[in-house]
Amino acid sequence: MTVTGQRVLIAAAVVGSAAIAAQDGDRTAAIRERLMAGQARSIILFLGDGMGDSEITIARNYAVGAAGRLAMDTFTFTGAYTTYSVEERQPDLPDYVTDSAASGTGWATGSKTSNGRISTTAGSDRDLKTILEIARERGYRTGDITTAELTDATPAVLASHVANRACQGPADMATCPQDRKSAGGPGSIAEQEVDHEVDVLMGGGSSRFEQATDRGPSVLQVALTKGYRIVSSAAGLEYAARGQRLLGLFAAGNMTTEWSGAEALPYPSNIARPQTCDTNHRPDHEPSLAAMTAKAIELLDGEPSSDVGFFLQVEGASIDKQDHAANPCGQIGETMAFDRAIRVGLDYARTHPQTLLVVTADHAHTSQIISVPTDAHPPVGLVSALRTKDQATMVVSYATAPFHQSQDHTGTQVRIAADGPQAANVMGVIDQTDLFRLMLKAMKTGSVRRSTEQP
Repeated sequence: MTVTGQRVLIAAAVVGSAAIAAQDGDRTAAIRERLMAGQARSIILFLGDGMGDSEITIARNYAVGAAGRLAMDTFTFTGAYTTYSVEERQPDLPDYVTDSAASGTGWATGSKTSNGRISTTAGSDRDLKTILEIARERGYRTGDITTAELTDATPAVLASHVANRACQGPADMATCPQDRKSAGGPGSIAEQEVDHEVDVLMGGGSSRFEQATDRGPSVLQVALTKGYRIVSSAAGLEYAARGQRLLGLFAAGNMTTEWSGAEALPYPSNIARPQTCDTNHRPDHEPSLAAMTAKAIELLDGEPSSDVGFFLQVEGASIDKQDHAANPCGQIGETMAFDRAIRVGLDYARTHPQTLLVVTADHAHTSQIISVPTDAHPPVGLVSALRTKDQATMVVSYATAPFHQSQDHTGTQVRIAADGPQAANVMGVIDQTDLFRLMLKAMKTGSVRRSTEQP
């Protein structure tokens, strides 16, 4: 088939109408149709932790084939953003490789900070106002869900301010004593998330919320006094209904990965027999990220005639964690689980056109697709061979920390894609801090009337 004769299907899933079909690769009309200015009734930010272009490509190749497309590939507007943080002692100098705390602070507050900090300034330790806090002030309902501990860096940046990301629960405050409530501070991340009265909180990390506060009661007990319904299983989610806040804690630590398989090893291990991943690893009592996303939208969305919207952040957290562990099946499974959650958002936006959807990552990571190695050209680091959807062999290499247990982040720019009001502003190369300003511009100004019900 000639290029001229090909029909290019530009995927389903964009705001306001059905899929777009463009002939001869000309998307001009389609893009023009998707240009939306104005403000958003609701904003959903999908954040793939550690999901660089390599991680997306690896998952695509394995699960749908090299010529296939994921839900995240179907957005009309796509660009890239830079991810660097800054030095703690010299904040005017860039730190080219960010961690999740500093990167999250960038899009949550519009300001750069140093690695390890949660929505506080490098050096001076001042609190930085977050997009979630602004959303609440403007009348939006708010949600924050993740497959990591709820107190991990990415969910934490929206609803807490501490000097160190390690200060997750009241018993974890050694590195930020000034933030203890007994010292006049705002408390641990868990305490602050509850004190912020975020309408929907879901993820792992129940052990942090079970810790006693300085005043005696556990964080869970404090949550109950603030009107939270606490659930601990996928079945329990069925009983959560609009009208009260939800705190879903589905694991003591991070939630279980969707897929499992053999970790990468030094060459020539894992090369002769390409592996196929086990796709049934998550236990039934833990909800999928897609299920949590659907429930969060259900709880946060007002009546069809209501002008009350919401801000929701959805994190696919363990793409990063499995990349650190050099576990390609775990990493791919988490990317695909994240993609299914994105599809939930796309389905919602199709019938709610004033929804801004953004898909991005906090930083890139180590995994790379390489040629099949040979004895004459052995690779450095760890490798794994996988049998893909195409029935071909794909070799994935992890070599940022060949002599250490955990692989490292990388400092490259990462993808950002969007649809809905203000979405075109992701095009080109921007910075993480620009995402804060994009979402702020999309939010309705002034006070949006909130329903009398909670959330």
